[in-house]
Amino acid sequence: MFHLDWGTAFQINFSVSFSLAFLNIIFINLILSGDNAVLIAMAVRNLPRNQRQKGMILGTGAAVLLRVVLTFFVVLLLNVSFLKLIGGLLIFWIAIKLFTDAEKDEGAKETASMMKAIQIILIADFTMSLENVLAVAGAAGDHFILVLFGLLVSIPIVVFTAQLLSTLMDRYPVIIIIGAAILGRVSAEMIMTDPAVAGWFHPTHVLAYFIQGLFMLSVILIGKYLLKQRAARKQQRPLLKASELKSVADSAIKPEP
Repeated sequence: MFHLDWGTAFQINFSVSFSLAFLNIIFINLILSGDNAVLIAMAVRNLPRNQRQKGMILGTGAAVLLRVVLTFFVVLLLNVSFLKLIGGLLIFWIAIKLFTDAEKDEGAKETASMMKAIQIILIADFTMSLENVLAVAGAAGDHFILVLFGLLVSIPIVVFTAQLLSTLMDRYPVIIIIGAAILGRVSAEMIMTDPAVAGWFHPTHVLAYFIQGLFMLSVILIGKYLLKQRAARKQQRPLLKASELKSVADSAIKPEP
């Protein structure tokens, strides 16, 4: 459990325990930053290519600042009923939105907003980072300097991974589907580990994996349905405009009584 002692918060003691905690935090960031990298890569994909890295750095940096604040409250927050349930539903919605946005045509990408991408990163990363922050805080023990190090070291890891994923998404669109499914799994995991939900259902590992798979599939199916509806509306618009023009033309040439 993480306890902050301002008297020793920034004291560096190169003991065996300090060194092991240092290595553990690096390992935790490597393992747990994958979901965040997927999220960021999908959020900035609709930005022009020359703005993607800037969006990644700004979004990740702002998210880390939020994590610093979150660190002081993470133990309490994780025990609040319905918080992870709401967060999981929010991630589920964001996964669908990012999936449908990422499937837009190339011309639509140029209209993406930097601030919109950063807002999505902040909201989703804040929600997804509860376990990450708790793991880092637990590995750091009473060394607050290691907590700060763990949060800061996550920036280059996430940015590098997100940049790589963003490039791969351009070449291999199937990665977009995989990324959306991963976010669906994250949303299901958050919902099923909410204290209230766990108390109601007492889910076994088999049930938890089944729900995660169901959410992964649901993100893709709902996203595909929304894309199909969007395409149908686009096809109807030219037909409506043509009929309107014909109606105007007919009224213009129709002789007055």
